[in-house]
This record gives sequence, structure tokens and C-alpha cells, in this order.
Amino acid sequence: MSTPSSWPLSPESIRFVLPRKVVSELAQHPLSEQLYPLGLGYYRRAQGHEMRRAQHDDFLLIYCLEGSGRVTYGDENKRRIVRPGDLLVLPRGTAHHYRTDARDPWSIYWIHFGGQLSQTFIDQLALDVGSPLLHLGIHSRLVSDFETLLDTRQARHRLTSYLHASSQLRQLLTHIALLRPLARLQQEESFDIEKVHSLMQARLHEQLDVNTLASAVSLSKYHFIKKYKTLTGTTPINHFIQLKIERACHLLDVTDKEIKEIAWAVGYEDAYYFSRIFKKTMGISPSHYRAIRTGHSSYVS
Repeated sequence: MSTPSSWPLSPESIRFVLPRKVVSELAQHPLSEQLYPLGLGYYRRAQGHEMRRAQHDDFLLIYCLEGSGRVTYGDENKRRIVRPGDLLVLPRGTAHHYRTDARDPWSIYWIHFGGQLSQTFIDQLALDVGSPLLHLGIHSRLVSDFETLLDTRQARHRLTSYLHASSQLRQLLTHIALLRPLARLQQEESFDIEKVHSLMQARLHEQLDVNTLASAVSLSKYHFIKKYKTLTGTTPINHFIQLKIERACHLLDVTDKEIKEIAWAVGYEDAYYFSRIFKKTMGISPSHYRAIRTGHSSYVS
């Protein structure tokens, strides 16, 4: 694969490159040979992030959530500005140079991928001629797709987990194809709730206050809470907690991490407090939830 950047990771950022042996197995396996991930990550407020490739030997997606950046691409060195909600698509063989804005550094998801049908999936996105950008807007479900793919790094080199990740990558690309016709409609919305939900998804491993969410959509705290509750029937913080518990359930299902590690992964330093929040939301404790999954308990016990 094309070498990922050597940008020094911040504590909130992630970079994961699949082992070469696993990539070789995916390229030959009938369930993944058509499409499979090579490396993926999330860079938050990536000050100084920059990458130049004269030779690009795989396919790359970059989804911008915050901030901005610039990309120069192709033989003619065309230039574009990358803004929040933009998806940068760089097919194999496209020379490029991208970098974050110095004053307003971007937060991005990225994924390198390959496979026999990679170009076919790119063609399905129907990029405008001469442009590598899709103006999708911010979509919480798309953020969730990227986050689910990032869970691949918990696989511990198990091939079955990577086969599942290959299937998730297929889902992500087909989801993008569905979202594109809706992008113009989202741009016309007076209240971009998807931007709020995407920010929540990206910060599940942290604490997030109402002021930050309100600022993301340029509203006062009071008007933001009122408008959000009118649209959703709940408060933004309650929804954020629900998303955290959903992610915790996923981690309880697919990993063997201790409860305190899962609490930390969803932004709770106090495992006992996390367990109380989990039980209030799910009706059972995290340990009981895991026992049900492993067949050692039932909901009625």
C-alpha cells in the first residue's frame, strides 16, 4: 500500500495498518479479494499533517469532519479546498499532495484499500469529471461506519475479523453512493443535526459538553437545546450517553477487554460510574450483559 503519513499521533488520534500477512490472505480469499482495507485511521485537529505521493498504488478516502485542508492532484496539479463534510477520493495512480490548514487544522477519517473491484466501487460514486471531491455533508451514520471499521484494530490478527472488516468497507462505499443525492437537501437544512450527531460519534471516547455541540452549529446553548429536543424528543447529552452505551455494548460483544478498559474507551475514567450509567440505560450491568452474550446468563436471571 501507499505509505501512510508519519504525522505524530495525538492521544485522541488513531493509525492502524493491517499486517502484510493478513493483506496477502485477504487478497486471495474469495470473500475479500474484491475489496479489502489496507490501513485506516482518525486524526483529530491534525496540526502540521501533510502527505505527498508521486506514486500512489492503492485507493484512498479522506472524510473531513472539522477544519479544512488543501489537495493538489493529477498530472496537471489541480487544486481544491477540503472543507467539513467533504470526501476526498484518490484512486490508484493519482499523484497527490494534501495538507491541513495551518490556522484551522482538519479532523479526518482516512482509509487505504485495494481489491479487484476497487475501481468499480469508486466508479459507483460518480465523481465529477476532473474533481476528487464529493460534497456529502456531515452524516452521523457515515461517521459510525468509519468508527466500526476502526474496531478492526482489536482483531488480534484473526482472519475472520478482517473478513468482516472487508464486508464493512463494502457497506461504507455503497452507503456513500446512497448519500450523494441527499447532499444538496442537507445543505438546505437550517439546523444541521447530522453535524451534531457526527461530532458525538467522533468524540465517544471523550467527554463532550453542550456548549461545544451548540458552537458546532452556531447556536446559543439555550436555542440549541430547545431546537434539538423539538427535533429528537430528547436532550443532546442523553443522546450522547445513549451512543456511548451502544458503543460499549459493541465492545463487550466483540472484545475480551475488562469493564474498566471499556469504560475508558467510551470516556469514563470511573468504571463504577460507567457501570451505573450502563445499568440505568440497559437495565443490566456490563458484566451481566457480557454473561448473556457468552451464554452464562439470561435476561431473566
